[in-house]
Amino acid sequence: MAKRLVVLGAGESGVGAAVLAKAKGFEVFVSDLGKISEKYRNALNSYQIEFEEEQHSEDLILSASEVVKSPGIPDTAPLILKLKEKQIPVVSEIEFAGRYSNAKMICITGSNGKTTTTLMLHHMLKKAGLNVGLAGNVGESLAWQVAEKNYDHYVVELSSFQLDGMYEFKADIAILLNITPDHLDRYDYKMENYVASKFRITQNLTKRDAFVFCSDDEIISNEMKNLNSKAQLFPFSVKEKLKIGGWIEDELIKIDCNEYNFSMDKKDLSLPGIHNEYNSLASGIAGSVLRIRKETIRESLSDFQGVDHRLEKVVKVRGIQFINDSKATNINSTWYALESMEEPVVWIVGGVDKGNDYSVLFDLVDEKVKGIVCLGIDNKKIHDAFDGKVDIIVDAGSMEQAVKLSYEIANKDEIVLLSPACASFDLFKSYEDRGLQFKEEVRNL
Repeated sequence: MAKRLVVLGAGESGVGAAVLAKAKGFEVFVSDLGKISEKYRNALNSYQIEFEEEQHSEDLILSASEVVKSPGIPDTAPLILKLKEKQIPVVSEIEFAGRYSNAKMICITGSNGKTTTTLMLHHMLKKAGLNVGLAGNVGESLAWQVAEKNYDHYVVELSSFQLDGMYEFKADIAILLNITPDHLDRYDYKMENYVASKFRITQNLTKRDAFVFCSDDEIISNEMKNLNSKAQLFPFSVKEKLKIGGWIEDELIKIDCNEYNFSMDKKDLSLPGIHNEYNSLASGIAGSVLRIRKETIRESLSDFQGVDHRLEKVVKVRGIQFINDSKATNINSTWYALESMEEPVVWIVGGVDKGNDYSVLFDLVDEKVKGIVCLGIDNKKIHDAFDGKVDIIVDAGSMEQAVKLSYEIANKDEIVLLSPACASFDLFKSYEDRGLQFKEEVRNL
């Protein structure tokens, strides 16, 4: 009797899991509470996978031997609780895919910088001539690639939601960039639950594996005291010299991993800002652990192009530089964005608040921001935080209005920065949609 796998959610990860399950001889059923996009409906039909949309038929779902759920569905959803009550295992697509792959897994998590570091490492491994796939939160579904491609390495971006559904999966190189309050609404508003979730990236590591982590991050450093890991530990820091791992010394990026050491001038990094020094150190260490040629590591850190919607320079209009940082969906991302600005800023902020504490930004706003445009349905919290702290603070109900207002406030040689520090779902489909609308409205000026 074929095992029955039910997949909840028919996006990239869900359909990928279904394709892999079908290839491995499972009886597969996909269920999505929303409407399935045409691309994924066509894929399910072409693989002859049974599915339903705009409903969850409980009898069909509760008869599963195992369930793969989309990271977007919280563990507290009534259907998930029923599955747990019946002791039907619920796992993430990454956990499922990992069972069927012997490829080396380089896995990256953190509250900020995940996508940049993941793409930077993928760029480095490709440059080194390795046969490498890109998966997880960025790129194509890992399960789909495991089903149909034959990569020796994967660079995988993992969110805390994906890590929550991972049990047996093991990274070969695990990277933890930072931990700052984010998504606390999914963790009972308890920071320790979110920290534990991020540290799941270290589970199952053996002495042959590497754990790369930021020793400047207080939350990580505290947690490291209790971490009993067999893995080789490689910290990185921009604040102090280290004996092993990666650090900055005399304006040089320095890396030393098991006698494999190299350095390069900080000025040669392709991406500006302290956050990219961290991302580059983490990538450089991972490259060194993999024994990639030093020249290749240096080259890839100096010619990497960056990520859409992350401090992306759009155009200059009348001497005003517009910058799209729509991917900044939490306070810490916005902190890094403001920190890297050299000219006076008109800051577009707002959206769905995830429990933000704006006080961390007070000093930077005081130093760098001349005006604030609040872009959201409910801007009260932003006004409470910044009224009286900047000369100009105005509200916008659409991207068109936000761009026009910011253009009026900014002068030549100043910056308009879209760095919302919030999720996008009040006015936009996604942070990508928000960033694309921003770019379009800027070009319409």
